[in-house]
Amino acid sequence: MIEDLAEEKPRPGRRWRFAERRLYLCTPDRPDLAAFVEACIDGGVDVVQLREKGLEARPLLARARLVAEVCAARGVPFIVNDRPDLALAAGADGVHVGQDDVPPSVARRILGDEAVVGLSTHAPAQLEAAGGEPVDYVSAGPVVRTATHPDRSPTGLGYLRLAVARARVPVFVTGGVTPEAIPHLWAAGARHFVVVRHLTGARDPRAAAAALRSAIARACRLGAEP
Repeated sequence: MIEDLAEEKPRPGRRWRFAERRLYLCTPDRPDLAAFVEACIDGGVDVVQLREKGLEARPLLARARLVAEVCAARGVPFIVNDRPDLALAAGADGVHVGQDDVPPSVARRILGDEAVVGLSTHAPAQLEAAGGEPVDYVSAGPVVRTATHPDRSPTGLGYLRLAVARARVPVFVTGGVTPEAIPHLWAAGARHFVVVRHLTGARDPRAAAAALRSAIARACRLGAEP
């Protein structure tokens, strides 16, 4: 039952504590991928995911290895979307899977106890099921409709509040994360934020990431509670 979910429990061998991570970049491939990721990390991003649906396995592996090197040099966990096999081959820190992808338990068997496994959730039943899976974090959302998932109905803030209250692991909110949105998301319980377009579309990714971190720090100082 959802009510049985508890706070994050350490797992033997785990390297990263996602409860300490605040700003999670999810990016597609792009020509300036390495420089872009570096700029975002310099601005305050502390988790990076490569999510690219348009590449075959071999070129995607090459791009994943590139990002893995950038993140390793800066002490930031690197996550591959959907593909635990490519995450393993690229030397990534883990994988993020969706509801229609390989189950987290299978990803865990492929990647081992030290790896990060994240799971997307969009509804209470999915959150309940996540309680029985070996995941390090879940995402909740999108709270608003996004270009990344234009056909997915937004969950609104109600599901975010539910997920934060009942999940046993950190909850990363998705959908429309901007500096202006962070106070409202924080007030609804969000403490961890996934960002796509605000960074991928920025002329100055470092400054855009820094603005997000400043908004998070400001919300924390103000002490807004759900």
